[in-house]
Amino acid sequence: MSSATAAPAAPAATHCPYCALQCGMELTPVEGSASSAAAVAAPAPGGRAPLPVAVSPRDFPTNAGGLCQKGWTSASVLGVPDRITTPLVRGADGELAEATWDEALTLVTDRVRAIQDRHGPEGVAIFGGGGLTNEKAYALGKFARTVLRTPNIDYNGRFCMSSAAAAGNRAFGVDRGMPFPLTDLGGADVVLLLGSNPAETMPPFVQHLAGARDAGGLVVVDPRRSATARLADDGQGIHVQPVPGTDMVVLLALLHVVVAERLVDADYLAERTAGYDDVVRSVSAWWPERAETVCGVPAETLRVVARRLAAASPAHGGRGAYVLTGRGVEQSAQGTATVTAAINLALSLGLVGREGSGYGCLTGQGNGQGGREHGQKSDQLPGYRKIDDPAARSYVASVWGVDPETLPGPGKPAVALLSSLATPGGPQALFVHGSNVLVSAPNADRVRERLEALDLLVVCDFVPSETARLADVVLPVTQWAEEEGTMTSLEGRVIRRRQAVEAPGQARSELWLLAELARRLGSDVHFGTDPAEVFDELARASAGGPADYSGLSHARLDADEAVGGPGLYWPCPATTAEHPGTPRMFLDAFGTPDGRARMVPVDHGGPTDDVRGDAPTYLVTGRVLQHYQSGAQTRRVAELDRLVPEPYVELHPQLGLRVGVADGDRVRLESARGVVEAVARWTDAVRPDTVFMPFHWGGLGGVNRITSDAVDPISSMPEFKVCAVDVIPVTAADTTAHDTQEVPV
Repeated sequence: MSSATAAPAAPAATHCPYCALQCGMELTPVEGSASSAAAVAAPAPGGRAPLPVAVSPRDFPTNAGGLCQKGWTSASVLGVPDRITTPLVRGADGELAEATWDEALTLVTDRVRAIQDRHGPEGVAIFGGGGLTNEKAYALGKFARTVLRTPNIDYNGRFCMSSAAAAGNRAFGVDRGMPFPLTDLGGADVVLLLGSNPAETMPPFVQHLAGARDAGGLVVVDPRRSATARLADDGQGIHVQPVPGTDMVVLLALLHVVVAERLVDADYLAERTAGYDDVVRSVSAWWPERAETVCGVPAETLRVVARRLAAASPAHGGRGAYVLTGRGVEQSAQGTATVTAAINLALSLGLVGREGSGYGCLTGQGNGQGGREHGQKSDQLPGYRKIDDPAARSYVASVWGVDPETLPGPGKPAVALLSSLATPGGPQALFVHGSNVLVSAPNADRVRERLEALDLLVVCDFVPSETARLADVVLPVTQWAEEEGTMTSLEGRVIRRRQAVEAPGQARSELWLLAELARRLGSDVHFGTDPAEVFDELARASAGGPADYSGLSHARLDADEAVGGPGLYWPCPATTAEHPGTPRMFLDAFGTPDGRARMVPVDHGGPTDDVRGDAPTYLVTGRVLQHYQSGAQTRRVAELDRLVPEPYVELHPQLGLRVGVADGDRVRLESARGVVEAVARWTDAVRPDTVFMPFHWGGLGGVNRITSDAVDPISSMPEFKVCAVDVIPVTAADTTAHDTQEVPV
């Protein structure tokens, strides 16, 4: 039976389960199905389960009453025919078979004990997810450090925003993706957007760019003419189309122009920053004509963009300007340096810490911000504290009721962790929560090898993803509309997720699961199962940290929403008077010891896997409007799958003619790591030296099988976004015999 509470009869005000925009929506139970787990689990004729809830948008600040295709169809995932509703254990015949919770957890605990007896605490690892609620992310980090006592925990947020986080921490002393409300963008004259395609990845975001578009000030930097780039390419802005992997050169040249033409905000720099002189020297070599030879952007375009940014800045009487970065510039071996270059540009113009201007990063995953603040990241404790800080260890240990000496130190970041699985001295067991690493990790064939070599792979999920299908044990867990909790949006806004339906079958919350595993493993550390109680503990553990939630609670967030409030922003410390939260950070000072932002000189090095004779074409990857992340959810939604049912490769007609690949042909991409195949689509939206492929599929069309797992030396972000490939036509005689690993809908 389900451990979930009875579903409420009234509509539930909650948020979309997908991206970090966290659009407000209302879920209305459908009569006859909303409170019935059997109705959710049992397919209707034709293989479709009856939808337990109806979705409608709410007038929330981020979406203002709108939803994208994924949001409108989100209820479909609640009723997919292959929903996991009972524990599964791999038998002697190699097949997964249904088991009781007691059988599954007994097997897991016995195997964990045996592995730790042989290999020590580090023999077990955890890989989490940026879609978990704050409560579950917090409990997962606590479980790793107090029950397993392993340092080996990281999460797929390492693939999302780690470079921006590293650059933000270094420059500002704290990392909050957007240190201002999203609605502030609407008043700006200029928005410079690098490496992001929100028109497809988070469509309701686009309305906040309307002010800049109307002013002719939307500037989109992208090697591909994406849907967002087309917004700027229609006379309402500028599309800057650099050579893949050279975004940093664009930024260095922009700052060169700002400095050379005396467009900087000198008073702001003197009062609020440190390191400017070193940065000036570092950009002196990147005059626009030289930059053009590397990035391919005309020198005059670089000058025009720099001047527009400056004219929009407060120092020059403009209405405001913003510099925003996304995965396209961050998922690189020089991602931290590229974001640092963007921050240096914003600081030089006096944009950061001023109402109406700023720098921000567009977080991707639903709880990508909150997911890294409270303990899933390999080097962090709750409240965004560093795990190697003695004071932080002592304080958090006191909240957990353990000796700080028993807490492990920093662990391995995601790529290193996955690479170390089942190696001598590495973890021999892995728990996966809220992630599909077989599709989402770079160099995915190598990841498959490591997972297959483990002594124990436990996957907690609600659908049989590619990763779950490899597991020794699969544990059915609740999903968004079946649970209570909180999420933290891309703005640092803490919002409530609310239950609308009962979970099907034997699916249970990870809060219950972690508490039960802790009990079975003999731990006396308390693990709450009520989300409100867990949040209260999280709030106490975060007190005094950079991400201070101590003034928040479910009750306070509910009360705020009851009077029309849109959620509260961290930091929100517990004070004698109720703290209002912090919508806009850095207005008075930065989070550094002296309150000044740090400007750090950086330089361009280029992609780790650059084009060469046997791989003369750039591969860039990204998302499509209809699908999300690894596609494990959206590929199961018939309406979305019908629109984009399979992976594809976009290539310019000139490249197609040169290599002999016609529109609609199958094409093979070969990198130093492997081979993928998909249907070719001719388009002039990509450069003739570049191909584009979305990453929502596994199997033969799983592009992350060939992406690079080289990492940024500071953030450990892998270089997903650019690598070198050879483009080869697939002929009828070709018999590529790869396991497709596809998941049927």
